[in-house]
Amino acid sequence: MRPRDPHEPGRTASSLELFFDLVFVVAVSIAAVDLHHELTEGHVLAGVGHYLMVFFAVWWAWMNFTWFATSFATDDWLYRVLTIVQMAGVLVLAAGIDAVFAGDPITVVVVGYVVMRVAMVAQWLRAARASPEHRRTCLTYAGGIAGLQVLWVALLALDGTAAVVGYLVLVAGELAVPVVAERQGTTPWHPHHLTERFGLFTLILLGESLLASANAVIEALHDDEALAPLISTAVLALVVTAGLWWVYFWPPHHHAIGTLRQSLSYGYVHYAVFAAAGAFSAGVEVEIDSQTGGSQLSEVAASFTVTVPIAVFLLGTWWIAVRPVADGLVNAVVPAGAVLVLADPLLPVPVSLSAAVVVAVVVVLVVRPPVGPTPAGH
Repeated sequence: MRPRDPHEPGRTASSLELFFDLVFVVAVSIAAVDLHHELTEGHVLAGVGHYLMVFFAVWWAWMNFTWFATSFATDDWLYRVLTIVQMAGVLVLAAGIDAVFAGDPITVVVVGYVVMRVAMVAQWLRAARASPEHRRTCLTYAGGIAGLQVLWVALLALDGTAAVVGYLVLVAGELAVPVVAERQGTTPWHPHHLTERFGLFTLILLGESLLASANAVIEALHDDEALAPLISTAVLALVVTAGLWWVYFWPPHHHAIGTLRQSLSYGYVHYAVFAAAGAFSAGVEVEIDSQTGGSQLSEVAASFTVTVPIAVFLLGTWWIAVRPVADGLVNAVVPAGAVLVLADPLLPVPVSLSAAVVVAVVVVLVVRPPVGPTPAGH
C-alpha cells in the first residue's frame, strides 16, 4: 500500500476501478427512475430534495474511493476484497433508495453508506501503516470518516426537522474531512488518472440520457398520436447528450487540478455536474410522459425538468474545466448558453432551443481550441 507516483507515465483506470463503477450504474439508475416518478406526479420539491440527498451518498462514496485509489491503489487480495465490500455497500444503498423517495425511514441507505465508509476506513489505515510520510494524513482521514459513521447511525434516531438539520451537519462534516486531512500533508494524486476517472463516471451518467432517448422511440412505436413529438424528443435528447459530452471533454481536465484548492474545487463541483447529468435523463422521461398524457406537470414545468439539468451541467463544467483553458469568447458563450436554455420551455417544441444552443456552443468550441491552463492562484 505504498503511495503511487503522481507523475507515473501511462497511468490509466484499472479493471477493478471499472468493475467498481458498475454498481454505481445501478444506484444512479434507481435514483433517476425515482426522480422521474416524483416529478411526473407533481412532487417537484420533495423529488428533487430526495434525489439530491441520495445522490450525495452515491457521489461522495465514489469520489472518496477514487481519490484514495489514485494515491494508494495496489492490487493485492485485501485491497480487492475491501473494494468489493464497498461495492456491496453501494448495492445495499441502492436497495434503500425507493424508501427514501417514499418518505420511509432511511435505515437501509444509511446501512449501505456506513458499510462503504467503514471499508474505506480500513483502506486508509492500511495506507497509514505502509506510508510513514503520509501517516498523519491517512489517520486523519480514517478517524474523521469513522467518527462520522457513528453519527450517521445516531441520525436514525431523529425525525422531522431535527433529522434534516442533522443530515446537513453531517454532510458538512463529510466535506470537511478531506480539507482537514490534506492540510496534514497532501496525498499523491495523479492528475491524469483522477480526471480520467471523473470522465468515465460522466460517461456512465450520460448513458442514462441515451437510454431515455431510446425510451422515447420505444414509446413512439406504441403511441401513433404522439409519434412525431416523441421521435422529435428522442432526436433532440440525443443531440443534447452528445453536445454535453462534447463540452465536457473539450478541455484537458488535468490542468484544472494543479493545486490542492483546485483539486478539492474540481471534485466538489462535480457533485452538481454528476447530479445534473443524472437528472437530465429523468427530465427526458418526464417530457415523454408529458407528451403521452401521463404527467401531472404542465408542459412548461415538464420542459424545465430537462432544461435546468442542462444549464447546471454546462455551468458546472465551464467553472471547473473549461474556464481555465478558454479564451474570452468561449468563457462568454458557455455560461450564456447555460442561461439561454432556460428559455426553452417558452417554445412549443420541447428541447428544441436547448439542442440548438448546445450545438452552437459546440461549434464555438470547435473553432476556438483550448488556449492553455491558467497559472495557479488565478
